[in-house]
Amino acid sequence: MKTLSKLTTALLATGVLCGGVYAASGGLEARADTRPLFNDKRPILTPQSLPGGAYDPNGDFSNDPNPKIEHLFLPWEDVDLSTLKTADDYAHQRGRSLLITIEPWSWARNWRVTPTDLLNGILAGHYDANMTAICSEAAKLKTPVTIRWAHEMDEKNGQFTWAYWKAEDYVKAYRHAVTVCRKSLPTAKYMWSPMGKEGLEAYYPGDSFVDVVGLSVFGYQPFDQRTLGRDSTFVEATKPGYDRVKRFKKPIVIAELGYQGNEAYTRGWAEEANKPHSQFPDLQAVVYFNDREVYPWPYGLGRPDWRVASPLLN
Repeated sequence: MKTLSKLTTALLATGVLCGGVYAASGGLEARADTRPLFNDKRPILTPQSLPGGAYDPNGDFSNDPNPKIEHLFLPWEDVDLSTLKTADDYAHQRGRSLLITIEPWSWARNWRVTPTDLLNGILAGHYDANMTAICSEAAKLKTPVTIRWAHEMDEKNGQFTWAYWKAEDYVKAYRHAVTVCRKSLPTAKYMWSPMGKEGLEAYYPGDSFVDVVGLSVFGYQPFDQRTLGRDSTFVEATKPGYDRVKRFKKPIVIAELGYQGNEAYTRGWAEEANKPHSQFPDLQAVVYFNDREVYPWPYGLGRPDWRVASPLLN
């Protein structure tokens, strides 16, 4: 995960200064389909495309007229919240809403507490001030806000502290965090955002605490070949998680999308990602993760490079 200083540098370069910014990609204006994929592998848009977004610390979407969502990542410790106003100005000028992912920890690894201590601290109210500080600042912003708290809790790869909790404990912590935030930010929408794994329903905090459901969808050709013996498609990768969350009858957003592979693989995903699909009638937006993966993938496959300007694989 990025440090605040690296984020500051990246966001100054793109005209946004905030503790972790995502920019949107998607909307009504079609992009020419003749661009070389080596230089730009972002989702290919048509007038019928779903609105979307992308984490954009490199500024690839800063002058793109299509984005409708600006995605920010914030730790609830060790972050300069005054920079939210700058991000708000950036999004407002471009007609984008804000999706703010709040990670309940510090980005400094040596300052993180154990899963048990974090859970007990949340339920005891020790972190209420952290949540209140972010939500109070977000309440001052001009753009519409969606809050996404403690995402991918069902992903058991060791990346997130809160993924070590029992499902019932996660539900208690999520409800507590949303209840605290709503006191300062009652107008926001609240996103519950699992990875999409089997058993995710146990982590669902209840209809009154969820306005929209998020999913994470990634396509990495070496992983596909290692696990499936063939390439996957966007629809194939999205369907299991979508089918698991559609029971909640909430709007669904792919909050994080990324893909990397050779030209044929990348083009297939780019063409399908923002296209309306009959299999996904409740899918309303797709947000691209425009950066290197932050956590190693299994089987020694390293960290995929989801950036739209990254080289294609051979």
